[in-house]
Amino acid sequence: MGIAVMERLQAHTGSSAMMTSATRKPSAKIVKRKNALPKGAAKISATRTAVTRIDAATPPVRECSFRGAHRLIPSKWSAGSTVLAELAGNDAELRDLIELDGATNARLLGEEGLLPGIGIHELLYGVAYSEIVNAAFTHAAPGGGRFNSNLRGAWYAGLERDTSIAEVAFHKLEELREVDWPYEEISTCDDYLADFAAEFHDVRGDTVRFTRFLKPGPIPECYQPSQQLAAGLLEQGANGIVYPSVRRAGGTCVACFRPALVYHVRRDARLEFRLHARHEFTANRVRRVAAS
Repeated sequence: MGIAVMERLQAHTGSSAMMTSATRKPSAKIVKRKNALPKGAAKISATRTAVTRIDAATPPVRECSFRGAHRLIPSKWSAGSTVLAELAGNDAELRDLIELDGATNARLLGEEGLLPGIGIHELLYGVAYSEIVNAAFTHAAPGGGRFNSNLRGAWYAGLERDTSIAEVAFHKLEELREVDWPYEEISTCDDYLADFAAEFHDVRGDTVRFTRFLKPGPIPECYQPSQQLAAGLLEQGANGIVYPSVRRAGGTCVACFRPALVYHVRRDARLEFRLHARHEFTANRVRRVAAS
């Protein structure tokens, strides 16, 4: 592989690090919270230590049915092409880049059973947008998320589009402020819809009791209690958690722990975000645009 190709790949990964990192009918056999983990699933905790003991503060389990929950994903990751094509000068270089990416891409490694946090038998294959779903579980952020560790991701979605917009805008602005970015940042996200019909732990009914799991900051320190809760629930075979949005009053979010429970994924609107680190977010900073 040529030096020029390697330099372009390094430049690409460096710049992207600054930004936000199945058509399937519901099965009659859903993962029950008291069942063992699916075959091949790894047992993990948020801190690589003993799983947190689940006590009386465990959120109750409720049968949930959600249709068209919204997950916003940077448009560059949408299915249909590879962003590596922009880095390659010719077909030979593109093949080299794809080969190198295959050796380091977490989703591809997960689909080969080479990741510690999720088993190959848990991921999706042969259904629409399976690569989008799998990426959510294999590309965990270095510090994890509110209800997942850095070893295993989750499918986060807002039951309302405005909720997902508020959540994404908050984290994008945090990244811009962290590097003191002085300019307006323009980016696009694609809205992926998914349906859910399963049992989830639900913290919406008693937010006072579960306050420690819904702290707004500081990040990532505020995630420690909720990651410990999620690790224990995951160990017991839980499907996920439904919780009030921390970034939009009145909004509701779901964190699904199981790829197989993310049903009927389809791509909907493309949204353009125009954000500035020195300005507060308002709804008029986002608009629907045509997909290219």
